[in-house]
Amino acid sequence: MPVAMTYSSLLDDIESWCERHSADFVEKIPTFVMLAENRIASEADGLGYLQAINGVLNGPTLPKPERWRQTKSFSILVGGEMLFLQSRSYQYCRAFWPDSTVTGVPRYYADYTYEQFLIVGTPDENYEMELLYHERPEPLSEANETNWTTQYAPQLLLYASLLEAMPFLKNTGRVAEFQGLYDRALAALASEDAKRRAPDSAGLRNY
Repeated sequence: MPVAMTYSSLLDDIESWCERHSADFVEKIPTFVMLAENRIASEADGLGYLQAINGVLNGPTLPKPERWRQTKSFSILVGGEMLFLQSRSYQYCRAFWPDSTVTGVPRYYADYTYEQFLIVGTPDENYEMELLYHERPEPLSEANETNWTTQYAPQLLLYASLLEAMPFLKNTGRVAEFQGLYDRALAALASEDAKRRAPDSAGLRNY
């Protein structure tokens, strides 16, 4: 593996580790990488996969960011003070605020669709907001040779890709091997991330 992993070097590494060079296998390697990236986005929860956006909350729905996977926190400014909206089910939000034409200070949010949040109450003014969320990094491709995972967790991406390749190769004997390597890399990333995280601050108000 080169000093810095790229999409191209990852494809070569998968071919080399699997010791399979047939055209049908090589053609499938990008699929293994895509599946590995989805696996990591679902299972890794580190700071490298967190993003924050700031904007204005002024309606009963809000589009989710591109490549959003999970919300970490959702806050607004009310009277200069940061207040955190609480996550509730769609059914709870509809029962709590059945008429979206009635406005008030937002208190809750729900996953309305995979692309939108539902906000209740419907904002009665323009609120400055901050959304902290877990994203899937921009997928690797020939046009995008690197991303956060290739730079900071290349071993995790390699082992996940090899793990995804095993069913195609029908090589069940190596599944446990690569699963163990992947799990160890995932645990190491989580441990490293835990050391970076600051303890929760006291005194923040929630609804």
